[in-house]
Amino acid sequence: MITIRPYDPQKDTEAIPRIWEEVGWIKRSEALDAAANSYVSSGRALVAEVNGAAECQVSSMPGAMRYLEANLRFSGVAAVATGRVARKQGLAARLTARLVAEDAAAGTQVLGLSMFEQGFYNQLGFGTAPYTRWVSFDPAQLQIAVKARIPKRLTSRDWEAVHAARLTRMRGHGACILFPPDVSRVEMIAHGGFGLGYDDGAGGELSHYLWMNSEDNESGPCTVQWMTYQNGAQLQELVALMHTLGDQIRLIRLKEPYGVQFQDFIRQPFRFQQLTSEGKFDNNNQANAYHQYRICNLEGCLAQTHLPAETVRFNLALTDPVSAFLDDDIAWRGLSGDYIVTLGPESAAIPGNDAALPTLKATVNAFTRLWLGVRQPSYLALSDALSGPPELLTTLDRVLRLPGPDMDWDF
Repeated sequence: MITIRPYDPQKDTEAIPRIWEEVGWIKRSEALDAAANSYVSSGRALVAEVNGAAECQVSSMPGAMRYLEANLRFSGVAAVATGRVARKQGLAARLTARLVAEDAAAGTQVLGLSMFEQGFYNQLGFGTAPYTRWVSFDPAQLQIAVKARIPKRLTSRDWEAVHAARLTRMRGHGACILFPPDVSRVEMIAHGGFGLGYDDGAGGELSHYLWMNSEDNESGPCTVQWMTYQNGAQLQELVALMHTLGDQIRLIRLKEPYGVQFQDFIRQPFRFQQLTSEGKFDNNNQANAYHQYRICNLEGCLAQTHLPAETVRFNLALTDPVSAFLDDDIAWRGLSGDYIVTLGPESAAIPGNDAALPTLKATVNAFTRLWLGVRQPSYLALSDALSGPPELLTTLDRVLRLPGPDMDWDF
């Protein structure tokens, strides 16, 4: 018998770390077992109980997402996992659909996640974000005029300060924050690592830092799991700080900071790519699109959309695939319907249809990508479920000239 219910911190204490271990997220220990349950307890969590034990679990964490200059109510789908005995039962999709509905009903405007593979979450209305670029380089080859000061050492015991600094970091379009501090604590405990940073906050609090782990403490490679800074000068100091590690560390892997072409900091990048190709310290650039977003409240999102462009109005015939996965007892049924949409300095969406306006047809997946500026509408029409008159698509190309969104938080 399968029962769908909220996570129970008393009943499911053993099940959550067991599921996480079975999917390869953690190697169990007393500390990680406690951290996993604390993590799940800090957000919205649902489980599927099979024969008396939780065997599938999904969680979301409350937060905020930046859209140009606005902050929208955001939830990050931070854990979707199914234990070995409950695979191929459709439980992950069913639970995640319910989670989407509950978050939407509670006021979430946008959801985001990191996907394990493209296609699964598309069934639930999620659209793929732009590529995230990872740069691997020899820190000795960094070139920057700034000299780094002596940093402070950070450990997993500093998780509260580390998380607080993540919430106040410099954010670009599409970047999110997750409010519960346990998000950072579990990441730091589960993956290990070390931090180096500076207390330049207005009250002497942690302002900018690197959180890294290393395959080999002697020579690396090292991976910057995340970096936090509040302004460009702090970013430059962190680059200079990485340079100081170059006497010993032969490779650092880093997610490219938003808005920065990191190759600008690297001396002779192509030479070192050729010299290190296919080796342990392979200097290279990789790009993968593994983040996804979906709109949960169309009217709310567009009410906070202020575009520095002309105004365009059109009909939107929107379809939302999540409805096929929602149980009958769920009141929220997705966003399928007809809307009259205005995009411009003041934007809006209202239910209805105006025969005098052109019509755009789209899934919520594709419209989310259009609204965020993942790709120009004319090009989305070539590869995604979006169509409309050429004149409308050309106008939307002009109106939606946005910086590419970057979630800037892996979860």
